[in-house]
Amino acid sequence: MLTWLRENLGTLIVLAVLAAIIAAIIAYLIREKRSGRSSCGGCCRNCAMHGSCHGDRNQKTMQCKK
Repeated sequence: MLTWLRENLGTLIVLAVLAAIIAAIIAYLIREKRSGRSSCGGCCRNCAMHGSCHGDRNQKTMQCKK
C-alpha cells in the first residue's frame, strides 16, 4: 500500500488541489446566491429567460454593454 501511495503521489496531489479548487468555487457560488447576487450580466436581449428573471426591473435598464 505504501508503495502504491509513493508511486501515485503526484497524481494524488493534483487530485487534491483540483478538489480544493472545485470546493472553493462551489462555496463562492453558494455565498453569492445566498446574498442575492447573481452571475447574470443583465443582457436580456438574447436570454431564454427574457423578461422573467429580473422581476419588476425596468427592461430599459437591462441593456447589453458593448
